[in-house]
Amino acid sequence: MPPTTTPTPPPPTVPTPIPQLPANDFHQFSHGVSALGGWFPVTVQVLAIVALLVVIGWRTRRWRLLWVPVSAVVGALGALAAWIYTNSEGLASDPAPFALWVWIGVFVSALAVAILGFRGARWWRRGVSLLAISLTLLAALVSLNRWVGYYPTVQAAWGAITAGPLPGETDISELAGLRNSHPTTGKLVQVDVPGDASGFAHRGEYVYLPPAWFAGDTPPRLPVVMMIAGEFNTPADWVRTGNATQMIDEYAKSHGGQAPVFVFVDVAGSFNNDTECVNGPRGNAADHLTEDVRPYVVSQFGASADPANWGVVGWSMGGTCAIDLTVMNPNLFSTFVDIAGDHGPTAGTKEQTIERLYGGDAARWDAFDPRTVMAKHGPYTGVTGWFEDAIPPAGSKKPGGAKRPTADTPTGIGGHDEVTDDDRDGASADLCAAAQQVQISCSVHQMISGHTWQFASRTFSDALPWLAAQISDR
Repeated sequence: MPPTTTPTPPPPTVPTPIPQLPANDFHQFSHGVSALGGWFPVTVQVLAIVALLVVIGWRTRRWRLLWVPVSAVVGALGALAAWIYTNSEGLASDPAPFALWVWIGVFVSALAVAILGFRGARWWRRGVSLLAISLTLLAALVSLNRWVGYYPTVQAAWGAITAGPLPGETDISELAGLRNSHPTTGKLVQVDVPGDASGFAHRGEYVYLPPAWFAGDTPPRLPVVMMIAGEFNTPADWVRTGNATQMIDEYAKSHGGQAPVFVFVDVAGSFNNDTECVNGPRGNAADHLTEDVRPYVVSQFGASADPANWGVVGWSMGGTCAIDLTVMNPNLFSTFVDIAGDHGPTAGTKEQTIERLYGGDAARWDAFDPRTVMAKHGPYTGVTGWFEDAIPPAGSKKPGGAKRPTADTPTGIGGHDEVTDDDRDGASADLCAAAQQVQISCSVHQMISGHTWQFASRTFSDALPWLAAQISDR
């Protein structure tokens, strides 16, 4: 049964004036060399071009007139193939920046130059060929990162590449020895949630346990928040890039160690599998969250099973998941924070979405469309939500006159580039209006910012006190 208590309304809709996130604000917990702007991306690109030009050299007439053009054509075909694959699979709701395809083409060209010119090249040129391949690949990855925005700093990227521990991470086997203790910060553990109910092939997920969880002989029945990242995602994104656990620790410190349990879930199974948190050909992601993860957290960590004590936070594609999970399952969740989500699960046009996400079954589109679900369900009891929109800085434009981030705005966007369709435009206002029609308490908030991880992190920080109180006080 859904909760019967009345939720606390979110803070007033759209604060005035609208707050602005500084262009270089990585929030209070992010420090280091920027991987999204500044000198590092430019330096990598310049070094890559220089190394490639050295490898190409002048050489013979046959080399210049035949093999160099062949290498360029191979590079162009490689970039075209990557573009076709990305679009055919609907891997991003919005197009990638043109620079990404250019650098993919340059990388493939560097491979071709190295292979075609290897036999007649001197030893030093062969060595520079390997360097050029490495640098052009790095330049392509830097361009990819500037699009999806996973790693705001070089240090964060290095930590992920080297599989460095996440902040506060400990082994799950050590939890028993920490009972009846009073740690100053929470602990993060990686878990392998059985996927028997859903059959969803997922990666390792993470559970954050606040200091209050360790007090006493048995864990208290704490509330839980499910955290979902963007379209291209890993379960560690909210921790490593969104700085979530540091913010939760700060909240717990100011509340006597009390905070919800947070579970950082996997809704993709792999980097390029955009499930939109639905059940379909790309996997039963929705069932994984509701039938695998939720029961596991309750049974393994003694968390509350009451839907009044469960919330969902999502960023970008994850924001769509947050409202969708809640309105589809009010018997499991009562509160959501939708940070710049779409109107509903999206993998292109409606027709493309039905084909890609639901195998051509239009009825499944209706079953996972939030507005259709809410209208069919009718009045809800005890459900509340927070919507947050990123408003691009003044003066920036996209085709048709709508605003878009400028070149000076950090471009990391969690799987979304400049919006070229209308699915996200007005989504928060439309969804909140539809929610209020069925007695879901909600409000819409706005911040001047790009569609960036910095924006998502700041929003989570703003919404956390309200969210924790909402799922703890009922």
